[in-house]
Amino acid sequence: MSAVSLAEPAVFLIHVERPALSRWVLWLVEALEKRPGSEVHVRLVDPAPGESSALDTLLSLERMVLRRHGASGADRLPPSALADRPPVPDRLSPDLVINLTRQGVPSFPASCLRPLYNGHPGETALAAALFFQGTPAIAIERSGAREEARIVAAGTASLEAASGIGGGIEAVGSRVIALILKSLSPAADAVLRDQKITAPFRSIGRADIARDMAKNVARAAVRAAYRLCCHGSHWRVGYRFVEPGGDVWSRRDLAGARWSVLADPVDHFYADPFPFHWQGRDYLFFEDLHHRTEKGIISVVAFDEAGRPGPVMPVLEEPWHLSYPFLIEHEGELYMIPESSNNFDIPIYRCTGFPLKWERHAVLVDDVEAADATIIRHGGLYWMTAVVRDGAGGYSDMLALWSSENLFGPWQPHPANPVLVDDRTARPAGNMVSRDGNLYRPVQDCRRTYGAALSFMRVKQLDGDGFAQQSEGTVTAGGAWPGSRIHTLNYNGRFEAIDGYTLRPRLKPAADFVDWWYRPPEALGIGPAPG
Repeated sequence: MSAVSLAEPAVFLIHVERPALSRWVLWLVEALEKRPGSEVHVRLVDPAPGESSALDTLLSLERMVLRRHGASGADRLPPSALADRPPVPDRLSPDLVINLTRQGVPSFPASCLRPLYNGHPGETALAAALFFQGTPAIAIERSGAREEARIVAAGTASLEAASGIGGGIEAVGSRVIALILKSLSPAADAVLRDQKITAPFRSIGRADIARDMAKNVARAAVRAAYRLCCHGSHWRVGYRFVEPGGDVWSRRDLAGARWSVLADPVDHFYADPFPFHWQGRDYLFFEDLHHRTEKGIISVVAFDEAGRPGPVMPVLEEPWHLSYPFLIEHEGELYMIPESSNNFDIPIYRCTGFPLKWERHAVLVDDVEAADATIIRHGGLYWMTAVVRDGAGGYSDMLALWSSENLFGPWQPHPANPVLVDDRTARPAGNMVSRDGNLYRPVQDCRRTYGAALSFMRVKQLDGDGFAQQSEGTVTAGGAWPGSRIHTLNYNGRFEAIDGYTLRPRLKPAADFVDWWYRPPEALGIGPAPG
């Protein structure tokens, strides 16, 4: 039986265990009903024998302790949440069954899609994977009476915005929705090799919950104490002047010439640096975020002939948050595409007076929550990459592509979007580069935490038929670039910039001490420059 196409009206039947009816399941219903002419039914079934109620207890405790009764995609819903939906017909003949349970479903002529978490089906398996192993490998298995079971979509969700197991269920559930929709697309892969991962399965017990909640309470106390004396998330910018061959792309490490740190105020952080050489001078554009407002603007600093930075100058501010000031030259003019995900668009600004004056020129893509848009000319087209989300889940795991013959559009979404669901290799981390006949992109590895590492990906395919890339190494902060995280890398042939995460006390004397402590060893006079 051929796959149901997104272009075709279809009748869907979702099987979900009665205790596992959650808010994210209704999100799945809504997503399927957006398809023109589609009809969606939900059938509640009894849980498998021996199912534990420990997960319900854990989610209830998390809602009180971690979210203070805030809503989550993992929230349990009563059967009455489906009261306004028509009852499932006795003789329903669906085009596709979506099985969210641990059990099999009655035999239908239709195909069946079933999410697997580390190779196991059902919400209990998802919760156990999150609790004991971290974010699971998601696989959408397709099977039927006349077709062999195979994996038709796969990915890994980012947990960077997740709070507890409930937050993890929301994050993974939102990506299950994306992968199910992807599996229905005519552009979806028929078979994915080596994607069915099976890990040991262990149910969550009440003793596990007691230990976990004790840890959560302790963590909450530590975080509260930390926020009293330190700013929550503080990034800093590093830069250096290096010849080709001494840069990070060539070395595949952060050693070599010593990094200088762009001095920042105690109550601001700097991140997402983009160096630019213009009329004989070097400039660095970056995100400038005030800790009090938690809203970023774009600022710039100019360097003199000796490589010394001048004052920080604001260049672009909007009512919404701005970051990641991607720069591109086009027909003799300079343009900037800053991240504007809070405004739900991808805009482009034209420079009207370098470097301080910029005006909004056009919107490249509208009605999208996209971050870190990055453009390159490849194969006769402009290609744009960005990570996207739809109001739930992490910010770093779904890679979308658009292409255009002209920089200003119209930009066409790739038919296989999202081309990638992966918390390690999706999110852009700076300019794509061409070297030795190959195209590369730096990416953020967010598996352990946001900005945990930075990886070098060689692009093997970038065209209308699909996207593929291969890892060629990873770097982490520490040593030559002290700190705990890194998430941006840019180089223009002479001037290289990165950023990193650091401790930032609220009081300036303490902040100055931390800055001294985090200097590379050779700057302290206790060792040679690494490399």
